[in-house]
Parts: sequence; C-alpha cells; structure tokens
Amino acid sequence: MSLESAALARVKPSATLAADAKARELKAQGKDVIGLAAGEPDFDTPDNIKDAAIKAIRDGKTKYTNVDGIPELKEAIVAKFQRENGLTYKTSQVNVSPGGKPVIWNAMIATLNPGDEVIVPTPYWVSYWDIVLLAGGTPVAVASTAERGFKLQAADLEAAITPRTKWVLLNSPSNPSGAAYTRTELKAIADVLLRHPQVWILTDDMYEHLVFGDFEFSTIAQVEPALYDRTLTMNGVSKAYAMTGWRIGYAAGPEPLIKSMAKVMSQTTSNPSSISQWAAVEALNGPQDFIKPNAKLFEDRRDLVVSMLNQARGLKCPTPEGAFYVYPSCEGLIGRTAPSGKVIGSDADFAVELLETEGVAVVLGAAFGLSPFFRISYATANATLEDACQRIQRFCANVK
Repeated sequence: MSLESAALARVKPSATLAADAKARELKAQGKDVIGLAAGEPDFDTPDNIKDAAIKAIRDGKTKYTNVDGIPELKEAIVAKFQRENGLTYKTSQVNVSPGGKPVIWNAMIATLNPGDEVIVPTPYWVSYWDIVLLAGGTPVAVASTAERGFKLQAADLEAAITPRTKWVLLNSPSNPSGAAYTRTELKAIADVLLRHPQVWILTDDMYEHLVFGDFEFSTIAQVEPALYDRTLTMNGVSKAYAMTGWRIGYAAGPEPLIKSMAKVMSQTTSNPSSISQWAAVEALNGPQDFIKPNAKLFEDRRDLVVSMLNQARGLKCPTPEGAFYVYPSCEGLIGRTAPSGKVIGSDADFAVELLETEGVAVVLGAAFGLSPFFRISYATANATLEDACQRIQRFCANVK
C-alpha cells in the first residue's frame, strides 16, 4: 500500500522552485552559477512597509485574526480596486490568503467536482495546472503561439468550452511570457464568455503594475461589467511591493464564493500572518511613487535581455508587455549537439546543458505547457543579466 494519495500522485513539484533550488545547491558547492529561475523582484521591501510591520509587532498585533483577513486590510483592498480598476466591492466580497497560490487553491477546492473542466491557456504559470488536478478538476490546455503574442484567442476559447467547463484562468501580464492583454483583446474574450453563463473567470493580475511603455492595464470585470458576478479578480503585494516572503495574496468576487473560500481556510491555513497583513495595509494605503520607477528599471532590463538573446544563434525572443520574464524559443537548437556531446532533444535538455556548461539556470518550457521554449526571470542586476546573456550566447555559438 502506497503512502502517497491518489490526489498527490496527479501533480508534480513546482519546476520553477526546483530550478531555483538546483541553482542554490550548485552555488553552495562553490560553482559559478547565475540563477534566472526565481520570479522574485530583487528590490527590498520599502521602509514604510517594514516600519508598519514593526509597529504592529510592538503594538501586540500578533494574535489570530479573522480567517480571511483583518477589516483594515479588506478596506484597503476595496479602496485599491476602486481607485486603480474602477471596480466596486464590499469588504464581504474580499478574501485575503497567505499568498497567491492559496487564493487559487481556495477557489478551486471550494468549487470543483470530479469532471469539472478548467481552461488553462498555455503557456501557463506552473501552479495553475497542478492546483486544478489536486482539487479534483480537469485542466484543459488551450495553446497560444509566439506569433500571436502568447495570448488566448477568442475563437480558440470558444472551441474549448464544453458543458463541463466551470472556470477559465487568465493571467495578464503573464508568467511566464510577460504577455499582457489590451482592453480590446479582453473584450473579445469577454464576448465569448457572455455566451457561456456557466463559466467562471479567475483573473490573476499579480503583475498589474509591471507594464511597460504606454501599455494600459485592464482587468476583465472592468472591461465587461456583465461578467462581474462570476469573476474572481486576484492580486497581491508580492511583485509590485517586493513582498514575496510576506505571503499576502488577495481577491475580490461574488460574496457566496468568498464565503466558500473562507470556509476552506477555516479548516486549512486559518488566517494569513497578522504582521504581514498590517504591512500590506501600509503597502496599499501608503506611498505608491516607487512603483513606476521600479517598472521602468524592469523595462530597461527587458530591453537588454531581449536584445542579447536575439543575438544568440538558434534563439528567438519576443518582446513582452510586462512582468519580469521573457519566454524565448530554442527551436533552432533542437536536434543539434551541445558542447558536452549530448544531443539537445527538447527544451528540458537545453536547460540542463546550459546549466552544466555555462552555469545559467533557466526554467524549461515544458513546465509551462508550451515547448520548445524556456523562461528567464530578469529580476536581477543589469551586470548579472549581461553576464548571463553572454554565457547563453557562448553556449549557443558552441552548439553544433
């Protein structure tokens, strides 16, 4: 008899965390490794947010809180959605969870039954697929292409919807591709969903503030108010506020769904960290003036990485609209021989050979449901990125 449950056997460990852990392990062994796998801003959490957390500790705000968030944080989230997205919610429509993944997990476990389908556009963030599987649902991949900007097309969405479809997951700007949907593109998707009232929408807007140039962010309930009553709009403080380790994700949606998610939390995680919640209150209510300069730094890094990767033999790197990732194709190297003498048969082989030959850790595209690509996070210093891209260029030049 196996100790492992059938539910756990359906899923794989996070490939992004595994790649980052491998890079850390090699560094600990004294090897010269550049890790470009982790999706984490290299900026420090702003001091006003740290100070709010310290004050919360000193004020004794260290006890259990309401299971899905303190009233003050829910009020700050309501204000954020109104101020930045033109969306009106009550605090009873808000969920606060210990990170973005738990928001998705709580929503899926609260609503999915065996056989229920969840449409997951590819490439997708690694956890979407496995969360759906773990919750007992059936993920349905809808592929996009680099030529179409790695974005879900309305006609492809229409073709994928069946009577069993319960959710569609949207992510803009995207992890792993950095692709972001325009208002017009979202309206085309919304028009399809209006014809299928049984389908709920979870939109992951975690990278909302990391958009470049004159791109204007929109979220689907804002674009099509008729979808408001079946949309869960998710966000968090991890990316824009450099608070990955604080573990605060949040979402707003229909009150019955929010209550169901809180019921899940009452028997699993209970409340997010009280200290992190007070820090998040300050993040959302406090100064926002550092966000646009930080986004501009990421934009400059994007331009550097895209330019250098497109100079590497066999690689093609699209220019994304946001986030801090690029998703280059390594198709031009498939079937060729790496410097080690091994044939590169897949993006997984490419990632392994690149790490072992040049000490650059990336994440294989298969982890995101679309090959042959790989993901690079450029959330690190320019000098490090230049070094890494030079190594990638050298590796590609030495592939025969």
